[in-house]
Amino acid sequence: RLYQIPFGMPTCEDGSEARTLYLVGDFSAPAEFFVTLGVFSFLYSMAALVLYLRFHSLYTENTKLPFTDFCVTVCFAFFWLVAAAAWGKGLSDVKAATRPSTLISAMAICQAEGVSCNAGTTPAMGLANISVVR
Repeated sequence: RLYQIPFGMPTCEDGSEARTLYLVGDFSAPAEFFVTLGVFSFLYSMAALVLYLRFHSLYTENTKLPFTDFCVTVCFAFFWLVAAAAWGKGLSDVKAATRPSTLISAMAICQAEGVSCNAGTTPAMGLANISVVR
């Protein structure tokens, strides 16, 4: 939810206060989907573990239960792949929206003639990139 993040924009005029620029975009849905699927996968894994260990005889005697377990596991694997792709796309959108050149182009003061704006540093996104690889 980048639209909730205020960004202090200098005005470069003596005695004037910094203006507030709000970033554009809401990229929370892919992250929420990724985390929700992870929580449901964890809960299903714990339930399956209890079923395997505590009710082993029920699992081996009922022929539909292993097949159902297999189908649910395949569905979770498919949705995990979809969630990882969505999280990767969401991350690339966040990186594009917070790129220093994008922020500089959104500042009106930087568009004035004779004004040169540059970013002090480039944000480090290494840990965010690793979160997609996992």
